Amino acid sequence: MLIGVPKEIKSFEYRVGLIPSSVRELISHGHQVIVEKSAGEKIGFDDQAYQQVGAKIAAQAADIFQQSDMIIKVKEPQPQECRMLRENQILFAYLHLAPDPEQAKLLQASGCVAIAYETVTSKLGGLPLLAPMSEVAGRMAIQAGATSLEIKNGGRGMLLGGVPGVVPANVVVLGGGVVGTNAVRVAMGMGARVVVIDKALDRLYQLDLQFGSKINTIFSTTDSIEEYVLNADLVIGAVLIPGASAPRLVKKAMLKQMRLGSVMVDVSIDQGGCFETSKPTTHENPTYIIDGVVHYCVTNMPGAVPRTSTVALNNATLPFALELANDGYKNAMRKNVHLLHGLNICQGKITYQAVAEALHQPYTPAEQIIQ
Repeated sequence: MLIGVPKEIKSFEYRVGLIPSSVRELISHGHQVIVEKSAGEKIGFDDQAYQQVGAKIAAQAADIFQQSDMIIKVKEPQPQECRMLRENQILFAYLHLAPDPEQAKLLQASGCVAIAYETVTSKLGGLPLLAPMSEVAGRMAIQAGATSLEIKNGGRGMLLGGVPGVVPANVVVLGGGVVGTNAVRVAMGMGARVVVIDKALDRLYQLDLQFGSKINTIFSTTDSIEEYVLNADLVIGAVLIPGASAPRLVKKAMLKQMRLGSVMVDVSIDQGGCFETSKPTTHENPTYIIDGVVHYCVTNMPGAVPRTSTVALNNATLPFALELANDGYKNAMRKNVHLLHGLNICQGKITYQAVAEALHQPYTPAEQIIQ
């Protein structure tokens, strides 16, 4: 199979779909890889590094899309990239289709086979291709929140951990999954007072065992969210429903009652956001203020540390990429139901139920497509 790796074009996105060691692994299995010029240059993977392991370098993205059987990317394809996709061409990347009807429409029109990193599952029931970036985003959320709390950035002028004689900040984490757990770890390490809210009692139990009395675990209800958010200095939105739009847990009316200069970091923004007032931002302009509350809603947070993020992502995606390349998507998905769960759009049809429901479109079970 000929595998193509285009350069990412989203604002401040320097991650790359395959690193040289992944390319070498694919080539050792008999495949060919073509990489767009300078695709990994910003993070220390120059064209020579790819050529040394056997990849060919293409001058422009159009060459990649025209020649490749499978496109491996990081972020969702932008409109101009979607229009270069063709029928039965495999796209393997983050898609986050639920809040993005335009992308879904373009992918359907292309006839491509769109496999979303974020809905591929594992034997343990997790999301192995989302987890590495969730770990990065969870840890970065606290860094971003701490910076946004500085007075020059519109925040309350608070240090998360305080100092002797001064109370630390109150950090509320909505969601106890991979993002939430990593946010808790960093916030706790910085000395903040941490509350994590989740509706899964078994997850709260696990967090209690993991962190003990250093955090407070709270069952999620409308009352509990309101109580703790209104008294928070920093709120981390870390809620995920695989493939679906995130629930809006913090309502606009609550902002007027929150502390002036408090900060909300919405890591769920890729799935539409879990704050009613969330709207996507970029690393260039990461924040905005509504009713005195600072909002940080960058859609590709791990892109701020692209080398770490790229290597971590490749560690997770490479085994699945090999399965797709070795067997073709239909056979690979017949063998591996967890990879089948990643199929979101195929032959113009939406094949992931949560995406179809979010977009109010017909749903075709993925199992029917691969027969």
